[in-house]
Amino acid sequence: MEEKTLDLNKTVYLLCTQDPHIMTILAKLGFSDILKPGMLGTAGRFMTIPKGAVLKKIEMDRIRKEFADNGYEIKE
Repeated sequence: MEEKTLDLNKTVYLLCTQDPHIMTILAKLGFSDILKPGMLGTAGRFMTIPKGAVLKKIEMDRIRKEFADNGYEIKE
């Protein structure tokens, strides 16, 4: 299986354009706005997952676990 890395320092836009599956995982976690047309290209260009987690009140441990369960190595 291919090693997938999630760099939490990169913007959501960059992560999702490099790996579209990340968008699906984020939506499942509660970042449903990412699926709205234009959101990825606007807010996603400056937003990181940790910043979004604070805004949406989503625990980073939950995010880390979900990505790990989907085969991602977390880079912080």
